[in-house]
Amino acid sequence: MTKLILIGLGGFLGAAMRYLTGTFIQQILGEELFPYGTFAVNLFGSLLIGFLITLAGTEGLLSPTAQLFLITGMLGAFTTFSTFSYETWQLFQQGRAAPALMNMGVHLFFGLAAVWAGGWLARLWQG
Repeated sequence: MTKLILIGLGGFLGAAMRYLTGTFIQQILGEELFPYGTFAVNLFGSLLIGFLITLAGTEGLLSPTAQLFLITGMLGAFTTFSTFSYETWQLFQQGRAAPALMNMGVHLFFGLAAVWAGGWLARLWQG
């Protein structure tokens, strides 16, 4: 039961952070052209998960409890595949195939690159 509460609390914080961050970025860059907010949230979340997983695995800096709260709960709710999927589908529905395909490509390429970069930064930080 404690694990579920930790995941739930982390999820609450992650979802709230996702909403605030995504909305802020989308307001700055504009809503009609591209789903920048979701992209930024997913990219940053990928960077953080690569960083935290590397620290947890190589240094043992995160206890299993902290991993549940931060990675499963907070980052699980912060990043969002369902919103990415919906926004991509919406672009296709609007007849905007090029931005839809670009959304798919940049999420995949830069998301994987961000996980790698997060791991690299963690190893660099460790010395």
